[in-house]
Amino acid sequence: MPAGSATASSSSGTLWSVLARAGVAAFRCLSPAQNGANRKILLNGGRQTFTGRTYRLPVPLSSMIEHHRRKAEDVGAAFRVAVRRMDKSRAILILAHFDADGLSALAILSRAMQRDGLDVMTRIVGKGENPWSPDLRSELGRLQPGGLVVTDLGVRAGSILPGVRTLLIDHHVPTGTPGDAAVISGNGWVPEPTSSLLAYWCARALGPADDLLWLAAVGLIGDMADPGFPELAEAQARFGKTALRDAAALINAPRRTPAADATPALALLMKCNGAKELVKGDHPETAVLRAAKAEVSAALEAARRAPPKVRGDVALIRFSSRCQVHPLVAQSWRGRLKDKIVLAVNTGYRPGWIHFAARTGTDTDLIAFLARHRPPGAGLEYGSGHVKATGGALRPADWNDFVNRIGFPEEKVEE
Repeated sequence: MPAGSATASSSSGTLWSVLARAGVAAFRCLSPAQNGANRKILLNGGRQTFTGRTYRLPVPLSSMIEHHRRKAEDVGAAFRVAVRRMDKSRAILILAHFDADGLSALAILSRAMQRDGLDVMTRIVGKGENPWSPDLRSELGRLQPGGLVVTDLGVRAGSILPGVRTLLIDHHVPTGTPGDAAVISGNGWVPEPTSSLLAYWCARALGPADDLLWLAAVGLIGDMADPGFPELAEAQARFGKTALRDAAALINAPRRTPAADATPALALLMKCNGAKELVKGDHPETAVLRAAKAEVSAALEAARRAPPKVRGDVALIRFSSRCQVHPLVAQSWRGRLKDKIVLAVNTGYRPGWIHFAARTGTDTDLIAFLARHRPPGAGLEYGSGHVKATGGALRPADWNDFVNRIGFPEEKVEE
């Protein structure tokens, strides 16, 4: 199938996917039986094969700008097709993760789709929530949306709302075939676009979106993405490098607090016209975000005092904090323990759960590492994300099984 072409299937149980790497895109229709082949293509960033045609990296430097433009156009075209198939007589529901990348993607999509005359609803997916869980599925079903757009929440097995046209926009490692959903995935691209940048490319397909570029930059910075995207350089020139960095830090702060309420952050992204307006403080939500940032900074300072235990290839740092600082702790130790898998373990973030973040500077695939040591009771909260940055949450019994498997039996907790 030629790059950029599209095929459709009316059979049930099919997966619409946009597979685009190194500027080459394909719109494919895969059955569940082809899921293994689908994942192989999605995860293979070095060589992409579509129905007998193979494309190899690296792309010549003289062609990089053109390839980048084509990738953005392919994403936009796929977005238009997916949205066109939704029921416009009812509101389209947009779900997003509560970090800076997910919130920025949500704001971009919501603002762009409303400009295009679409009726939209929004829902932040926050602490301990997952759109594939029965509880959240039930809540979403009661809303009876005409379509579902889900961003920065992964690509997992199964439909979120069976019978509702669904589009997933994401950049994490896929873990399964999401029913009949359309998928726009940046996973495996070099460099890898975040969900907010993918959302910006989608927005441009609906009309002028230059004023939304700063939102994509906030998501890119907040997710520590590759700095080589031309959109990021343009946004920094137009909206201010320091202001964008400060805005990303503020937007990321509230979801790390015990309350984990990202509503004020989304409100700012929806109404501000740039990063400087967001950080200036004219809106009351900015003060809320600053207070959240101070609370998280104090919690992080305390958590960083916990010493690591090193055993073989694994370093484990355990502490108890009501704030979601374990990813920040893992990231900070990653630079100091360059040859280790770093696990930052937080026993106090959510009652009844042990949360941990995994980071590494080695060649280890962390998702594969966690899969090898997966306890039998682990659920949707375990082992998704990126090959160098992942984590999970386990109930006490499963945590005790896990630490036994990785060689830290003394780190068991009371069940």
